[in-house]
Amino acid sequence: MKGKWLITVLIPLVLLIGVLGWVLMNGAGVEKDPAAPIEVLNIERIKVTKIGFELSVSNTGPKPLTISQVMVNDSVWNYNVSPQAKLERFDEGKVTIFYPWVEGDPHTIKLITENGIITEGEVAAATLTPETTWSNFLNYGLIGFYVGIVPITLGLLWYPFMKRFSRKSINGILALTVGLLLFLFVGTLADGFEIGAEAPSVFQGNMVVIIGASLTFLLLIGFDQYQQRKQERKGYSPFGLALLMATGIGLHNFGEGLAIGSSFALGEAALGTFLIVGFTLHNITEGIGIAAPLLKATPRFRDFLLLGVIAGAPAIAGTWVGGFIFSPIWGALFLGIGAGAILQVIYVITKMLIEDHRKHNEASVSWLNLSGFAIGLLIMYFTAFFVKF
Repeated sequence: MKGKWLITVLIPLVLLIGVLGWVLMNGAGVEKDPAAPIEVLNIERIKVTKIGFELSVSNTGPKPLTISQVMVNDSVWNYNVSPQAKLERFDEGKVTIFYPWVEGDPHTIKLITENGIITEGEVAAATLTPETTWSNFLNYGLIGFYVGIVPITLGLLWYPFMKRFSRKSINGILALTVGLLLFLFVGTLADGFEIGAEAPSVFQGNMVVIIGASLTFLLLIGFDQYQQRKQERKGYSPFGLALLMATGIGLHNFGEGLAIGSSFALGEAALGTFLIVGFTLHNITEGIGIAAPLLKATPRFRDFLLLGVIAGAPAIAGTWVGGFIFSPIWGALFLGIGAGAILQVIYVITKMLIEDHRKHNEASVSWLNLSGFAIGLLIMYFTAFFVKF
């Protein structure tokens, strides 16, 4: 009986392999040469150096390709490719171009393959790309500190004021937090899709964001239910919920660090400074959201310190990654994970609010909660004016 079951599994699999093998060996039946060779050369990063430009490239097409010519601003220039000009599929290379660039000027770079396929990259405003030195490392880390840890800590300082609120008012603050988090969730997904679109199409950046968000949400929900069964309790402790919220916000702030670090790396220092000021103002509200669950507990000073670091420190790591080793596909994955974590926190807080209102024989959605939710969305919307352009 077991042998028959195994045969029913193997027969379709063997037939599928046979059909695919036939197609690969003999074609699909319509033989026609393509109008142009299928070549996909991706420019992943452009580094401005003292001698010219240094491009990190990869071949994500179905066949090998060879870089045969380089043009800068429509003029042919000398270049070197390491390890070699011919790139197999998924091979990576480094193109060094010797060019006397002009500070602040835009430059267009074209890579031409042996078959005449052109791949274009652009330097919006030429300036030396920051090197990975201890000085730059510390400076970028300080930027992340300003953007992440400082504003979130300032937001947590509102805890003593909010502690005086009644139970219904605390629920209103939690509803406000849901509004804040929903805005962050949508914004994180949008940022992930934007970064994912910059990755080579073969890696399907947008799907990486969706997969990362979905799996993170489901894994956190499953882990939560396992912990509840193991400890025979219902729901999160106030500190546990605040910790979960700080983790989700921290992953979101990693994306903010990516944006700031990459803007400085691309020579857009004015944009980087603008983003520092904007994100600092924007992130104060995140500290208020993290403090909200603690209104039903008596936290210690070190609890606030831990939450501020967990929520803010990823901005430092994001700034380092964006400034020195940014990769669109990894950025898309991290933002997807962050979106999933934030969605799980929204689910937990909403469930907690509904259960609390049922316990006190109240409507699941009150006008106070609805107002708090709307105010949370509006706060994030208007403070986002400082980071959108």
